[in-house]
Amino acid sequence: VLRGIKTLAVRMDRHNSNAKQISEFLLKQSKVEQVYYPGLPDHPQRDVVKRQMRGYGGMLSFELKGGFRECEKLLTKLSVFTLAESLGGVESLIEHPASMTHASIPRQRRMEQGIKDTLVRVSVGIEDVEDLLDDLQRGFKGL
Repeated sequence: VLRGIKTLAVRMDRHNSNAKQISEFLLKQSKVEQVYYPGLPDHPQRDVVKRQMRGYGGMLSFELKGGFRECEKLLTKLSVFTLAESLGGVESLIEHPASMTHASIPRQRRMEQGIKDTLVRVSVGIEDVEDLLDDLQRGFKGL
């Protein structure tokens, strides 16, 4: 634990920076319906986050246009992002809540909670951001 604390600030700076750049990239994608990241100017909780935190964190989510199958296609095309249910680490992880973490919840209930079939959650790691952006770019090709 003590060894990890020594590098926490550096890791958080990279998480914040990478997530901001990825959220901005996602906003420009024609296949993306919505991006949820507290560092974006239009996020409804941005002012609260600015008061409570020094950065916006490495977690974000987005909704793809299309459906369930579009999410599957995107996730299978990625190679730098790891498909995982346990989010939060130094590596970039991605998941599809409707088919993974929330699969046992009835669809109607998931929808009421904002967990649509097209929602993708991302825990942005500390890898080189260009590698992450290139991976996403490849993933979006052909969708």
